[in-house]
Amino acid sequence: MEKQNTEKQNTEKQNTGVPGLTERLRELSDLKYRDFHSKLLPGTENVMGVRTPELRKLAKEIIKGDWETFLEENDRAWYENDILQGLVTAGAKMTPEERLRRVRAFLPRIENWAVCDIFCGSLKDAEKYPELYWEFLKPYVQSEKPYEIRFAVVMLLSHFVKKEYLQDAFAYFDGIHMDHYYVRMAVAWAVSVYFVHFPEETYQYLRENRLDDWTYNKALQKITESYRVSPETKGQIRAMKRKKSGNHMDGRGQI
Repeated sequence: MEKQNTEKQNTEKQNTGVPGLTERLRELSDLKYRDFHSKLLPGTENVMGVRTPELRKLAKEIIKGDWETFLEENDRAWYENDILQGLVTAGAKMTPEERLRRVRAFLPRIENWAVCDIFCGSLKDAEKYPELYWEFLKPYVQSEKPYEIRFAVVMLLSHFVKKEYLQDAFAYFDGIHMDHYYVRMAVAWAVSVYFVHFPEETYQYLRENRLDDWTYNKALQKITESYRVSPETKGQIRAMKRKKSGNHMDGRGQI
């Protein structure tokens, strides 16, 4: 029996880097949710099916303990391991400088929109230290890696929808020309969020911008889908749609 327990522990550690974590994730998993969520994550094959609220609870438990060891030993056996890595990185108590160092170390683990967006939304430090984070994000807006760009754009729409950042954000959007679905969708999403909060300024941006046709039209679509935009304004936005060009991309699972 003792030998079997030892073998089980060794298997756990080999699978996740953290003893007992795989079994805990299995207990929290939902097969129907796994099947549903997997369809929204094309190319991600290792989804166990744990809902995000449960992962947030588990991350809080980890943060109360030896979270530093967790971040060192938590490998990538499951999609949920990446989510937990991001949540603990974002939520554990540390200096902003250390957190940004750990954010930089985490970025290579972002390989789908869900890991990216959950992580960005959880980085509340950006609200406390906006200038520090703003400077940190600048290189990633100009990255050649799609999910580094998406990370920067989702950080902007999550934490920098403020008047003092408007024009710089618009300039960043104009400078993004990567032909990648989840990059373009992030930019379109960001433009729509800025429109909701700053309609006049964003309207002027939409009249004079360097967005590609697909991203521009998708931004208009997202604006018209917002319940915070009046029917009259939605009509004006629809009238701004550009005619289709050869710059077309197929739809995917999510924003």
